[in-house]
Amino acid sequence: MSATTTLPIGRRRHVHVAPVRAWWRAAAGLAAWLSLLFVVALWVAGRGLQQLDGAAAALTSIGRLTGLLAADLLLVQVLLMARIPWVERSYGQDDLARRHRVVGFTSFTLMLAHIGLITLGYAATDRSGLLGEAWDLVTTYPGMLLATAGTAALVLVAVTSVRAARRRLRYESWHLLHLYAYLGAGLALPHQLWSGADFTASPVATVFWWGAYAAAAGSVLVFRVGLPVWRNVHHRLRVTRVWRESADVVSLELRGRHLDRLPAAAGQFFVWRFLDGPGWTRGNPFSLSAAPDGRRLRITAKDLGEGSARLAAVRPGTRVLFEGPYGRLTGSVRSGHKVTMIASGIGITPLRALLEELPYERGDAVLLYRVSEPGEVLFRSELDGLAARRGIRLWYLPGPRAEGSWLPAGHAPVADEVVLRHLVPDLDEHEVYVCGPDGWLDTVTASLQRAGVPSARVHSERFGW
Repeated sequence: MSATTTLPIGRRRHVHVAPVRAWWRAAAGLAAWLSLLFVVALWVAGRGLQQLDGAAAALTSIGRLTGLLAADLLLVQVLLMARIPWVERSYGQDDLARRHRVVGFTSFTLMLAHIGLITLGYAATDRSGLLGEAWDLVTTYPGMLLATAGTAALVLVAVTSVRAARRRLRYESWHLLHLYAYLGAGLALPHQLWSGADFTASPVATVFWWGAYAAAAGSVLVFRVGLPVWRNVHHRLRVTRVWRESADVVSLELRGRHLDRLPAAAGQFFVWRFLDGPGWTRGNPFSLSAAPDGRRLRITAKDLGEGSARLAAVRPGTRVLFEGPYGRLTGSVRSGHKVTMIASGIGITPLRALLEELPYERGDAVLLYRVSEPGEVLFRSELDGLAARRGIRLWYLPGPRAEGSWLPAGHAPVADEVVLRHLVPDLDEHEVYVCGPDGWLDTVTASLQRAGVPSARVHSERFGW
């Protein structure tokens, strides 16, 4: 990379990122479990147990319970999707995505059970056919047509969330379809309030359900709509420069107003939309590749799909819409003074920014950078400059990857953890940040565990979907 395209390594603004507090995780998890227990209590108070004495009544009663639990978990899922800052900082993208997936599929399964059990229970009570009873429920009960449309939206979300389906979809298409979960939750509300006796049986139940829906809707409106709109209007980002780092990697510099007030930190990512023509509505997540300095932002992306490939065609002056910052791969998770960064390929982008921003003494930071070929090293001059200026122990690890290892084949047959201990002799004193492809990241994490590094001191964030 030529000197004309290298961002100068100068004094950076002090970035305050709120620390990750463990009690937020405990409080959020406890609140979710308490809400489920409260829902069961509402069912019991509504004579749910007493109605288990006959087959038809039992089917209907259990159907009510599964519906209540499905509704509660659906609202929890909406809150997990709402990008609430303190929730994101507490859990991180990996854990949040895993919980979102578990809660979502559990809610969906309970919803299907609710539909089936209620229909069977009503059909047994009315001594009617199953299909006829289902048609009667949809067409005659208040709010059921809307609930059916909501169910269809949730089915679409669930089907496209299965891994086999996700692999066939572009990220942008999957992300757009995933937003139908909000529609499904919203369309279910009238049916629950008009037809669900458990939602209106007592003032306590009414306050709980209206409060839960208000919290979910309010979070979406504030954090998914209001905050991004305000930040875009306030900061007015534009592309000021575009250049190639290599044949398939491009960097963009962005400037705007009052960027010193944007709470962004090295290691975080944004969802970006470039207003340059067709396709601008599809957002793509890219990490900051330089520490934010209050005047500009830089992102770097590899050509891995339509969204990242089109960045090379973006022209200076293009308006940019963004959501974020997101992610907790920042200094907020750090508890020690020494740091080791382990990157592969384009995974260097957030770690390069972290090396620039984090405070550490000379010799207290290590970078292990894996690439397939020496020519694939990104930011070579910047990394060398950082290493000279700040005393980073820098190791480039080029070459084909050894089977079952995250290291180049030249290190075989020495075990990964032995190589790690050789490259970083004081590894026991280090916080470790890792970024790269999922399979490679898993291998690195396993080798760190074998090397005796506690999982609490290993920090990573997966940007797959």
